[in-house]
Amino acid sequence: MTETAKTPVDFWFDPLCPWAWMTSRWMLEVEKVRPVEVRWHVMSLAVLNEPKMDELPEEYRELLTTAWGPVRVCIAAEQKHGSEVLGRLYTALGTRFHNQGLEKNRETIVAALEEAGLPAELADYADSDAYDTELRASHKEGIEMVGQDVGTPVIAVPGSDGEQVAFFGPVVTPAPKGEDAAKLWDGTLLVASIPGFYEIKRTRTVGPIFD
Repeated sequence: MTETAKTPVDFWFDPLCPWAWMTSRWMLEVEKVRPVEVRWHVMSLAVLNEPKMDELPEEYRELLTTAWGPVRVCIAAEQKHGSEVLGRLYTALGTRFHNQGLEKNRETIVAALEEAGLPAELADYADSDAYDTELRASHKEGIEMVGQDVGTPVIAVPGSDGEQVAFFGPVVTPAPKGEDAAKLWDGTLLVASIPGFYEIKRTRTVGPIFD
């Protein structure tokens, strides 16, 4: 199977979101069992929630303050080293944040950068707005495809006419593996092929299960 024959999947993530992390691990499984190529992009929970910050609980507002650092590092890495570095940096960050439960601080970010083969000084951008314009543009690209009333992740897959159709999710835990991952992917393509399909949803009864 050639690269050009692979189905493109655009995936927008905020590295702090545990549900986006679950979905991203599923997409990596899909790459093993289907001819798929994931193209990673950043979005920002902090940017998404800016218009309603005054309405949010204090605890969540504090989390959103923390959210700026990692996503700023991601966008700086992309701008300086190309979009191909985003996947491995996201894996290095997410493994530490979610699976290992490490603090979302400079030390953790530097370790992730080093694992991803990137310069440690990129961690300086956690406290810099140097690439906020690019961050907001990447966020806007994803959110305009799916609408304002969602969060992260956003994925975009080819619809029946070949044009990208975007969805929030799928929200799933734990991340399916093997044939289960393939079946969920096939179902995602199926619903994307139906004009006018918007959502299937049920109440979550468990939290993210990291493995």
